[in-house]
Amino acid sequence: MDGLLLIDKPGGISSHDIVQAVRRAAGQRKVGHAGTLDPLATGLILVALGRATRTLEYLLARDKRYEAELHLGQRTDSYDADGEIVSTHDGPLPDQATIDVQLTAFRGEILQKPPIYSALKRGGEALYKKARRGETVELEARPVTIYELTLSDWSPPYLTLHVHCAKGTYIRSLAHDLGEALGVGAHLSGLRRTAIGDFSLAQATPLAAIRAADPATLRGWLLPLGAGLSHLPSFPVDEAAHLALSRGQSLDGPLLSQAGPVRALDAAGNLVAIVRWRADRGWQPQKVFLSAPNG
Repeated sequence: MDGLLLIDKPGGISSHDIVQAVRRAAGQRKVGHAGTLDPLATGLILVALGRATRTLEYLLARDKRYEAELHLGQRTDSYDADGEIVSTHDGPLPDQATIDVQLTAFRGEILQKPPIYSALKRGGEALYKKARRGETVELEARPVTIYELTLSDWSPPYLTLHVHCAKGTYIRSLAHDLGEALGVGAHLSGLRRTAIGDFSLAQATPLAAIRAADPATLRGWLLPLGAGLSHLPSFPVDEAAHLALSRGQSLDGPLLSQAGPVRALDAAGNLVAIVRWRADRGWQPQKVFLSAPNG
């Protein structure tokens, strides 16, 4: 089967566990997810099946929304509640007005260092493996974008933030860095992802239902192959162009402001291919998803 599943991940399991559960329920191996959630975190995860796995690189680029709970006054080595406590602040905690002022520095494009306990690789090895051996690794700050950052609740020592951010943003690092800016330290004590691109948590199916479903039920929950790619520009193709793309041939076509990736859609709005513009070849297929009906 081909398509996307929206799943509400519970806490205490990995994103890979979600993929494995879908593989068992669907009875197929070709399954992947569009963005890792740490075991501590809950909420929306996109799972692609079959040919939809070829769209994952575009889904990974979508913006995300979170509700993040921070524990002020306590630092951990992993920047979240699963890590070892490394320091505790014994003095008074900041008031809400002070927190609001510090939040302004974390909006827009900022520089952020990823946590050492992460799946990022250095020298071909995941950083968390180096951290577990006690190795010191110098990490460079990377630009990330936070579109929206608001304080939802302040019940000392816990505060809740609404975060709308671009890909590559580590909420654990955001929690740690805000704690440092406030001078008291902090770690991420809870995280729930509420949206990815156009998809919201309200659309998601609980993991327990996925595990209990048979393949026919699972198929009924699938979203179409091209779901989630509305952020990419598109143009329609007729049957002749569809046939050409399915054969790997390039097309003449409309000049768009974006060279690619661009969706080529059939008359019914189905995703035929992802194409890119090349000045010497026109629209060149990068990934073809739908064979031509008369091909």
